[in-house]
Amino acid sequence: MSAALDALDPQLRRFVEDVCEEGARLRAGRALDWPERRQIAAQVRAPWCAGGPAMQQVQEHWLEADGHAFRVRVLRPATAPAVAPALFYLHGGGWCMFSIDTHDRLLRTYAHEAGAVVVAIDYALAPEHRYPLALDQCVAALAWLRAQAQALGIDAEHLALGGDSAGANLAVASALRLRQAQALSGVRALLLNYGAFDTRISDTAARLGTPEDLLTVAEMEEFWTSYLGPDAMTNDDPLAQPLRADLHDLPPALLLYGDRDVLGEQSVSMAQRLREAGGQVELRRYPGAPHSFVEAMVVSEQARAAVATGAAWLRRHLVPSSQESAA
Repeated sequence: MSAALDALDPQLRRFVEDVCEEGARLRAGRALDWPERRQIAAQVRAPWCAGGPAMQQVQEHWLEADGHAFRVRVLRPATAPAVAPALFYLHGGGWCMFSIDTHDRLLRTYAHEAGAVVVAIDYALAPEHRYPLALDQCVAALAWLRAQAQALGIDAEHLALGGDSAGANLAVASALRLRQAQALSGVRALLLNYGAFDTRISDTAARLGTPEDLLTVAEMEEFWTSYLGPDAMTNDDPLAQPLRADLHDLPPALLLYGDRDVLGEQSVSMAQRLREAGGQVELRRYPGAPHSFVEAMVVSEQARAAVATGAAWLRRHLVPSSQESAA
């Protein structure tokens, strides 16, 4: 066993080995284009997103932003009240892969455990569609959510933005765009799972970036270049790299990360920057956890605990005090 695998939490190691080995088997040494890579990534993760809580209602809608249509999924659990708070969640995948389908179990688990409606979108993927289209779609979907809140049974004054990896980047960037437009009212929380907040990765963090940790520095550079273009590594747009943004007046944030993740240091840095800007922040570290570890809920106690922590935190910030008193 390699040193990298040996350092992983034993339950999470099973997830890492399965994803890496099945991905390698399906690639069979071939050079793949992005559609092929996405298909394999989805196939590899299909067993890991199966099962989980059933929803009382699932709706799908199609919206448009900047001339591009995209899909929106609205998940309502039986645990949600008639007029419910909502989590607007953005999937990870380096802005290039994954979808609301690869993250479906995670979305349903958050909905059930938080007692909230979850709204998630299939934003446009890079490199075919580069920044800022995905961000524009996030902002458009949030405007639609607010406009349709009554029809959807959502309390537009109790919303959270959340995401993992690239999705956490988009969640913070969406909050910054809303702040610019003086439209952040009602957004009461940020749930940020192992976010990609900056192109810069320290030498210390880079040593964690082996293929056996699910994410490497080279892969992150490819993702950033696909998302931002050939000048990605010198790009300093704060909406693309929110660790470089002015972070004042943002909602309370919970950041969760694994200490075997090449991006882990960015959660620590983002937490520090948010605190320095006067924000309320909680930071949770999970030992022996690699990137994407919350996807391993089937086998990992740490993954289940991380999701439960996020759901409980959402309830604290989203459930109106009148409902808490009634409960």
